[in-house]
Amino acid sequence: LVRPELSLADIRAETGLPHSTVQRLVANMVHEGMLDRRGDQFRVGLRMTHWAAPARQGLDFLELLTPVIRRLRDELGETVCIFRESQGSRVCVALAETRRVLRRAVDVGDIMPLHAGSAGRVLLAWNPDLAERVYGSGLRSITDQTITDAASLDAAVSKTRADGFAITTGERVSGASGLSVPIFGPQAELYGALTVMGPTMRMPYDVCASWIEPVIAAAAEGTRLIGGSLPSEVEPIS
Repeated sequence: LVRPELSLADIRAETGLPHSTVQRLVANMVHEGMLDRRGDQFRVGLRMTHWAAPARQGLDFLELLTPVIRRLRDELGETVCIFRESQGSRVCVALAETRRVLRRAVDVGDIMPLHAGSAGRVLLAWNPDLAERVYGSGLRSITDQTITDAASLDAAVSKTRADGFAITTGERVSGASGLSVPIFGPQAELYGALTVMGPTMRMPYDVCASWIEPVIAAAAEGTRLIGGSLPSEVEPIS
């Protein structure tokens, strides 16, 4: 049973800390706004709630987006992921894995470079400052299809922003393809990249191109579900 309010005695019993330690810690947390006091009861303060809100919002967003990526996986038959940028890399934050035996190996929490693959292309396209940092960081060759020239990558990123999607083949993993489109947040900021990935033998360019409309539609649904809005230059799908 979760109790929203606790007394000093309750806190001592739950933590096992000495009475003097509990008194000192609770008094400091009340002073800093991390706890609120009502009579002899204490509860989480407004300041702590404010700090927790962004993390909780992120969890809520992924809960809302999970059914979207599962439906898209079932429609197209391939693995569907959501990638977000973190500390100069892209990270898989949600995954609906294909039910086929032959698949690209990916797990939630996997960290990948931004300069290789369709998801990275999308994450760079709507974050110019990040793109400039990546261009200047040295573009490591991963496969013989990896773009390692800053000017060429900039052209590819600009095309992604103009098109509203990215299709790549073999840039990070030989024999693997990806199709990615952006999901936007409440301030029309880029939230992440919605990506369909799989073996190139099942996802050659023409197949990826035929999936652009349903993937954009799924990303638009995801944007709506998290209360997002499209930037002015992005045309909504009809």
